[in-house]
Amino acid sequence: EEQVDHTTTMTRLAALACVLASATAFAPVPTSRMLAVARSTTEESTTEAPVVAEVESAMPEVAPPAVEAPPVFKASDLVGATAPFGFFDPLGLSSGVSEERVLYFREAELKHGRVAMLAALGFLVAEHFHPLFGGQIDVPSYVAYQQTPLQTFWPVVVLYVGVVEIFSVFTFENPFDTGKWWTIGPKHVPGDFSFDPAGLKPADAAEYVDMQNKELNNGRLAMIGIAGMVAQELVSGGKLF
Repeated sequence: EEQVDHTTTMTRLAALACVLASATAFAPVPTSRMLAVARSTTEESTTEAPVVAEVESAMPEVAPPAVEAPPVFKASDLVGATAPFGFFDPLGLSSGVSEERVLYFREAELKHGRVAMLAALGFLVAEHFHPLFGGQIDVPSYVAYQQTPLQTFWPVVVLYVGVVEIFSVFTFENPFDTGKWWTIGPKHVPGDFSFDPAGLKPADAAEYVDMQNKELNNGRLAMIGIAGMVAQELVSGGKLF
């Protein structure tokens, strides 16, 4: 009986050995090629980090693109600062004020200069050539309007001028939004009302600046001239010529 038990035990051990042998047959066996690949991968991973760090340290630092600051506004850079006076502001009206306020002054200067140029011409011509409103008027220009029916329609004239001027007001900045009174909006060019029926505006930038200087200088002279004409007739009571 003991021999039978011994035989049974040996049989079981042999069966277990067979099962284990068959299981290990399907397990991957590390070959020399696999071991070499593993070693090379390990070596690359250990050497890659220092190389990358060295390359990154050798690369120059690229600074972010600089943002250019907008040019500082100077009233002296505006057109109209011509010889012999250059930038002429003895009262300092442009000192310590904003760009929008200076541009408002420039538009007022242009408007008054244009009106003065028309007035200076009309003041001289109308004293000797006035075919409208009677045509027989022979008085100095400063009182000529009193001798014509035009004085009856002064309210209409003022209304017409107001309608034209109201479009200019739309170019101002809204004081209720900005808190700034009598300032020109950023998109408006002083004196530019898109009115050029004769197409006189030059396409060349340098020629345009030259024309602007001429308009300003002639307007300034006309403002002084018409003031002198009216003062002379008020003092003398007679015509200029």
